[in-house]
Amino acid sequence: MAWTMVADEAALLAAGRLVVRVEGRQILLVATNQGLFATANRCPHEGYPLSEGTLAGCMLTCNWHNWKFDLASGETLVGGDTLRRYPMRIEAGQVWLDPADPPVAAQRTALLDGLVQALGDRDQQRQLREAARLDRLGVDPLDAVRTALAWAHERLEYGTTHAFAAIPDWLRLQADPDLPADARLMALGEILGHIGDDVAGAEARFRFATEVSAWDAARFQDAIEREDEPAAVALLRGALALPAWPADLPGALVAAALEHYADFGHSLIYTTQALRLIDRLGPGVVEPVLLALVRALVYAQREDLLPEFRDYRQRCRSWWQPGDRFLALASDPPPPLHALALRRTSAKQAMAIVGAWAPIHPPEAIFAILTETVAWQLLHADAPFLDSVDQKLSENVGWLDFTHGLTFAAAGLDAVRIDASLWPALLLQLACFVGRNSRYVDPDLATGEWGVGAVRPFLADASLRVVNHGQGRFVLSAHLAKTLFAAVELAEAVPAVAPTLLAATNRFLEAPLRGRNPRRAARQMLAFVAEE
Repeated sequence: MAWTMVADEAALLAAGRLVVRVEGRQILLVATNQGLFATANRCPHEGYPLSEGTLAGCMLTCNWHNWKFDLASGETLVGGDTLRRYPMRIEAGQVWLDPADPPVAAQRTALLDGLVQALGDRDQQRQLREAARLDRLGVDPLDAVRTALAWAHERLEYGTTHAFAAIPDWLRLQADPDLPADARLMALGEILGHIGDDVAGAEARFRFATEVSAWDAARFQDAIEREDEPAAVALLRGALALPAWPADLPGALVAAALEHYADFGHSLIYTTQALRLIDRLGPGVVEPVLLALVRALVYAQREDLLPEFRDYRQRCRSWWQPGDRFLALASDPPPPLHALALRRTSAKQAMAIVGAWAPIHPPEAIFAILTETVAWQLLHADAPFLDSVDQKLSENVGWLDFTHGLTFAAAGLDAVRIDASLWPALLLQLACFVGRNSRYVDPDLATGEWGVGAVRPFLADASLRVVNHGQGRFVLSAHLAKTLFAAVELAEAVPAVAPTLLAATNRFLEAPLRGRNPRRAARQMLAFVAEE
């Protein structure tokens, strides 16, 4: 205790309230009908002086935003953040108080508790305040992310969302020493705000099974294929109960994600991002991250069951083997290995072309052409159509549909580094992306204005644009970060296609993204109901 004499008791009783300065802090002394109290004079909401507030009994109200504090209990009655109180005593008519801060561990616990409340309230200002307070305290601010993951994973009914998947990319910005402090805090705020926004019904808990089964990769993949979440979770718990991860766990995860053309590529993107997230934040997030991921894999839409993509499973099973020719008879020369062969094809045509290339060209070369193609499509996306109110319900397409080709390609590189046998699935699913988006491009669009130079200067400039995005929906800002870093990784892995990748990304970062298109939705629902 570091008691300091700050005022005369008689003066305080006569005035009702006094503001004193102790160790650079403004502290408010208040005389109430229940005794004397000392609190921070700054409202924890936006810093307005509580000395100008209204006192009713023991309840002090900040008149700027009507936050109310019970001085006796310390409870915030209206508002969010906790008001700092100071121990006080009276000796020989003098008011003494102890301005010493609580132990760091106690402050950390209180701040993380406040963060959880802010997540449930979807109060992004408070989320940012609590993260900034952790940083000022000298505590790892990433503890805020770890806490948010633990809080959210059982509150996401269908598992992982973009809120989790974008975290590794926001953390790259948060750790960038060339960015100012506000930009780095903003990156943390995007993580916390998106998680709180996606949960949005914090009272509901979707518990995971607690049974544990001995780890078996084949049984794990089969459980996901059968959409049996309890069985898959039990096997995952068996893996996590071992002293170290089984070596085949990452491979089983990416194989399960690529077993189908699932969720428009989300399954693989979520999987590789989950592995990156664990690598970045450490063992404490393994269970919440992987449980949420398994749930997402189980519930994933299997789009290869749709007519447009139905060729995928058979082509993947029949992929070229040494000595075979797949869809490329000796008398029929294969299509040239060039992006022009793919840009305007259907999914079935694109998969056939990729299959014809397979016996002749290494997968890395085919991957480069597919990557250039999805980048070209983003660069030439038909913006007027994307913003049109006349899209049919079956043709709903927007900017994010084009960016998924790039983020999926980057995730695919991670997958084949884990298991090279997944190349056929990766290439064929990239062909599905090509076919899916081919109808919505403008091949004659002039694109020179979006060209950029070297990767590193572009990344520095684009990072500043991303942290100042101005988007109203977290899913849009998440795609800005995810697409930027996916494009940079692909440009460095496949330098030959870097100009197209960076130009396409530059165009996307400058695109006037619409969070909603309410008139289009209204038209589509009118048409839908008319046909019922």
